[in-house]
Amino acid sequence: MTRKLLIRDVTMRDGQQSLFATRMKQAQIDRLLPIYKEAGFYALEVWGGAVPDSIMRYLNEDPWERLEKIKAEIGNISHLTALSRGRNLFGYNPYPESVIEGFNRNAVQSGISIMRIFDALNDTNNIRSTIKYVKENGGLADCVTCYTVDPKFTKKERLKARLKGKPLPKAIFTIDYFVNMAKELEAMGADMITLKDMAGLIPPLKAGKIIKAFKENVRIPIDFHTHCTPGFGLASALTAILNGVDILDTAILNFAGGPAAPSFELVQICCNKLGIETGINLDAVVRINKILKEIRLEMADIDSYKVYPIEFDITKDTLPAYIDKYFDDAIEYAKANDEANLMEVCGKIEKYFNFPDPDEKVKFAEVPGGMYTNMLAQLKQLKQETLLPRVLELIPTVRFAAGCPPLVTPTSQIVGAEAVNCVIDEKNGKPFYSNNSTQFVNLVKGSYGKTPIPVDPDFREKIAGTRKETPYNTSNYEKQPNPSFPQYGENVKLATNEKEELLLELFPTVANKFLRDKVERIYETKLKETELRKQRAYEAERQKYLSLSAEEKQSRLVDGLYHWN
Repeated sequence: MTRKLLIRDVTMRDGQQSLFATRMKQAQIDRLLPIYKEAGFYALEVWGGAVPDSIMRYLNEDPWERLEKIKAEIGNISHLTALSRGRNLFGYNPYPESVIEGFNRNAVQSGISIMRIFDALNDTNNIRSTIKYVKENGGLADCVTCYTVDPKFTKKERLKARLKGKPLPKAIFTIDYFVNMAKELEAMGADMITLKDMAGLIPPLKAGKIIKAFKENVRIPIDFHTHCTPGFGLASALTAILNGVDILDTAILNFAGGPAAPSFELVQICCNKLGIETGINLDAVVRINKILKEIRLEMADIDSYKVYPIEFDITKDTLPAYIDKYFDDAIEYAKANDEANLMEVCGKIEKYFNFPDPDEKVKFAEVPGGMYTNMLAQLKQLKQETLLPRVLELIPTVRFAAGCPPLVTPTSQIVGAEAVNCVIDEKNGKPFYSNNSTQFVNLVKGSYGKTPIPVDPDFREKIAGTRKETPYNTSNYEKQPNPSFPQYGENVKLATNEKEELLLELFPTVANKFLRDKVERIYETKLKETELRKQRAYEAERQKYLSLSAEEKQSRLVDGLYHWN
C-alpha cells in the first residue's frame, strides 16, 4: 500500500509571522481561501501565535472575525489549527482556569479543530488543562515537545564547577528526554505529538532519530515542525519523512525558506521520488503561490529579505538534470545517515531555488534567530554591540543557573536579556545578576512552572528571595476592567461579549485600544446616522411646507405645526 504523508500548511500563520511580522490583511487572506479549499491540505495553520495581537495592533482587525471568516470559506475540507502556550496562552504569566477554558472553548467553536499546545519549559503540567478543554469541546489536542539543545560549556567551566562540588551535566535534552515527554503527553490525552523545532536548530540525523523513537514508543500520529534559519530545514524534513513521520509542516514556496518552514514544493519533489502520496492538488498550490508572490510584493516595506524564490510551476516545469540529481543524492545520503553530504546537496537545492542563505551566526551560537536579534538590539540601544561575543559566551551559564529552560519564546528572550544584563554588570565592575528583569526573577522563582533541571536553592534565594520553588498563584489573578461608555447609552461596555472579554484578558493594552476604537467607531457612526435621519426628516417636512399655498402655510403656522418662513 502506498504510504501517505499528511501536510500541514503553515503559510497563513507561521509563514507570514516568520517572514513578514504577521502583517497579512484579511483582504489578502480572503484572496487565498477559495484556492486553499481546492488544495486539500490535511490542515491549515491560520491562527494563534502572534496573529491575534498583531492584527489588532497593526491592522485594526478582529482576531475572532478572521478565524470565523476562514472557517466559513474552508469548511471541513482542511483542519484549521492554532498555536497556544498552554497555561500561558499568549502571555508570560499563567492564567486561571476560567480564562483557559473560555479561550479554548471559543477557539474550537469559532473554527479551530486542532489546537497545538506547547509550554516554554516543556512542563507538561502547563499543557494538561488545555488538553482537557480542547477535547471537551470537540477539538484535537496537538501536544508539543519543544526541541532545544544542551548548553555548551567549555572544559574550563566544567572543571571549575567540578572543583566547587557542583559538576555540570553532560546531557539534558537526550532522545530519551523527548520520548519520555511524548509518552507522558499521550497518557494525558494528546491526539498527536509534534516535535517542534521553533529555532530550526535540529540537525538531520537528530531529527530522524527522535522521530523514529517517537514512532516506536507512542501510538498516536507524529508531526514535525522546523524552520530553515541555520540551514537544516529541508534536510531535517527529509530525514523525518524517511523515519516515518505522519504529518509534516511546510509553507508554500514564496512564504518558505530563511527563517520560515521548508518549502512544500521541495518536499513534494522528494515525496514523488520516494513514492509517497500527499494528496495535495498541485494545480491549486501553483495558483496559491502566484498570489503569495503578489501579496509579498504588497508587503515589500516589511520584507527584510526581498530575496524571492524562482518562478516554479511544480505541475509542468522540469528541473535541470543536475538539480534533479541533487534530490536523488539527498535521499541516498539521508538513508545512509551521511549528514555532511546531505546538508551540502540540500544547500545546493535551496540555492538553486533562491532561498536566503543559512544564518551562520545562529547556527554557530545555537540560539534562535529572534533571540539573537533581540540581544543585538538590546546591546545597540546601549551602544555596546562589541559585547555580543561575551553575551553568547555567557548564555549557557545564565541558562543553566535558571534551570536550563528550552530556548523558545518566551524563555529564550528572558535568558538572552539576562545574559546581556550580566555582561553589562561585568563591564561596570559589578557581580553578575546585579540587575535582573522581573521575568528572570519569576523564571527562577518557579512562577512559569518546573524547569528541566532544578534551580539551585542558593541561587533562587539570591535572585528571588526564597529557597523554595514557588508556583504562580492564579487565585490572586485580577480580571481586566471592562469600562462603560454612558455617553453612548445604557449598558454600552468596552467588551460586548465573551470573545471580546477574552481579548482584554489576553492582550490588555492592545485589545483595550482596539475595542475602544471599535466602540467609538460604531457609536459615533450611529450618532451620525441618527442625526442625519433627523436632518432628512426635517428637510422633507420643510419642503412639504414650502410647497403649500400662502393660506395653507398661514393655517399651519396658526396651528403651530410649522415655524418656517
